[in-house]
Amino acid sequence: MESRLWRWPDSPDALQAAPESYRLLFESGVVRVLETTIVPGQTTPVHTHRWPGILYLLSIGHFVRRDADGAILVDTRSAGSLPQPGTAIWSDALPPHTLENVDTCDIRLIGVELKSG
Repeated sequence: MESRLWRWPDSPDALQAAPESYRLLFESGVVRVLETTIVPGQTTPVHTHRWPGILYLLSIGHFVRRDADGAILVDTRSAGSLPQPGTAIWSDALPPHTLENVDTCDIRLIGVELKSG
C-alpha cells in the first residue's frame, strides 16, 4: 500500500541521489538490501527511501535528519541514547531528507527494504 501513496519521482532515491553513501548489495522484486556509510561531518544529498524496512546497525553515531527544505526533523543528540551496534530497528519509508553525521564515528548500517511494504 505504501508504494501506491508514494508521490516522489525515482530520481531522489538514495542509490541515485547519494551513491557515495549507499551501495546496493541485493535486489529482487520483493526486497532491496543497501549498505549505508556516512562518515563524520558528511551530509548526504537530499534523497528518499521509498520502502519501509529493517535497519541493522553496524556502527552508529549522532545524526541530524532534515527535510528537503532544511528544517530539522530529528537530532539524536537531544533524543537520549542511541541504539547499540548489532541492533535491528524498523524504519518507515522516508520522503525527501538529508542526514548529517554530527559524531566522530562512521554511521554504518545494512537496510533491508520491503518493496511490498
